[in-house]
Amino acid sequence: MKIDFIKMEGLGNDFIILDDRDTKIEQYENYPALAKKLCSRHFGIGADGIILILESRDHDIKFRIYNSDGSQAQMCGNGMRCFAKYLYEKKMIGKKAIRVDTKAGTVIPEVITNDKDQVQSVKVDMGEPVLACRDIPFESGNKKAVDEPLAVGDKEYRITAVSMGNPHAVIFVDDVKKVDIVKIGQLIENHERFPEKTNVEFIEVVNKSELKMKVWERGAGITLACGTGACAALVAAHLTGRASQKAIVHLDGGDLDIHWDKASNHIFKTGPATLVFDGRIRI
Repeated sequence: MKIDFIKMEGLGNDFIILDDRDTKIEQYENYPALAKKLCSRHFGIGADGIILILESRDHDIKFRIYNSDGSQAQMCGNGMRCFAKYLYEKKMIGKKAIRVDTKAGTVIPEVITNDKDQVQSVKVDMGEPVLACRDIPFESGNKKAVDEPLAVGDKEYRITAVSMGNPHAVIFVDDVKKVDIVKIGQLIENHERFPEKTNVEFIEVVNKSELKMKVWERGAGITLACGTGACAALVAAHLTGRASQKAIVHLDGGDLDIHWDKASNHIFKTGPATLVFDGRIRI
């Protein structure tokens, strides 16, 4: 079977977008196996994950994402920007703001266009941050885990646990360049206190309105950017008095503008999305 695909990236976090509204792809091969195959950087197209465009009964469209290891993620901020830009530019949906069905609930991305109606950036209403440990989930004796100690081997890290539809462990460090992202990231991702595993963000505070971030993503490893992680980072930084309600998060792939609107308690994320190439592949 041959399928059409589009390769996109948001700050270097790259995805393969597949239109399976007629379910023909799923009928031929299950999504987890397909994700492993297509995301291989040696034997496939190469990506951090695949994103499926699916029909929805009560939303404008349905978004589903599978990581490169075949695991399903609830949401992905960078992937959502790519998703929204693709839908708008291909005229699959004519509205600039759309209601998207995700495993994390309703997400509303809005494309920002220039005078030629070209998408310049995408602003995504990421919803409300979840801080209750039982809902993240994170095993703790406290209702919320803000700057809470976490024993990892013979070392202790202080984390702030946040869910943006998917779990995050945010750690503040003096210099992100000196952190062993792979070693520490793997250990915390698979820590027993995170029953569904977790994404891990390492944050260096530049000032109240700027954060540097490196990320270890659950199911994908080191990536150049993580949209939900950047949102979680701002939440954790604000809760611990390190940042204001709005900040630029500097990632390896570029910058994201994150705003925690306290009036609505929603997190808004604005950033770019770029087409890399499209094509057809036999599966």
